[in-house]
Amino acid sequence: MVTFDVITIFPEFFNGPFEFGVIRRGREKGLIATHIHDLRRFTEDRHRTVDDRPFGGGEGMVLKPEPIFRAAESVRKEFAEVVVLSASGRRFNQAEALGQAKADQIILICGRYEGIDERVVEHLATAELSIGDYIISGGEIAAAVIVDAVTRYIPGVVGKEQSVLRDSFSDPEALHPLLEHPHYTRPADFRGWNVPEVLISGDHDAVRRWREEAALKKTERNRPDLLEKL
Repeated sequence: MVTFDVITIFPEFFNGPFEFGVIRRGREKGLIATHIHDLRRFTEDRHRTVDDRPFGGGEGMVLKPEPIFRAAESVRKEFAEVVVLSASGRRFNQAEALGQAKADQIILICGRYEGIDERVVEHLATAELSIGDYIISGGEIAAAVIVDAVTRYIPGVVGKEQSVLRDSFSDPEALHPLLEHPHYTRPADFRGWNVPEVLISGDHDAVRRWREEAALKKTERNRPDLLEKL
């Protein structure tokens, strides 16, 4: 079982995302456990203060190290992954999800405001991750994304495990990552837009070749950066 411990100042946020899809399925099967921890419970002043102004001046507030260390250390087990969710982290990807799925415990620390005291990153975290090159209000959305992505790789959660390995970015033997090929279903003719003839030809080799070419074209169109190493 993989245990996800999420440290946040908005614990109610997770009442929705963790009740659907693979996360709910993993919990019901006993393959994952999710625990949400309110950071304010680990403060020691009557105002339950979790943030303060940054040294050196500047706008915004910074999450204080004391409550974060207390929260993480209260649940941390040996060999746990401790992940700070931050716009300054390395980009989370499918390979990262596969690696995290091998952990017994993943502690996710949700950033807020201007950021988190760097001592949390330097002395507590095992990884600092970002889900993309853009800014969102806090780490809660990122935490939900990571829990979902990691849970898909835990054996037994997804009904057809081979389908996970065929997802975009999931081929560990690929020389370069390709987006997944386009998909079609019935009807074969919709408003005059027809499914590619090869997909209904019954020729499995031709279908495989079409899918490889279509994946390459889609990657070139939507994510040409992935092909730069070619």
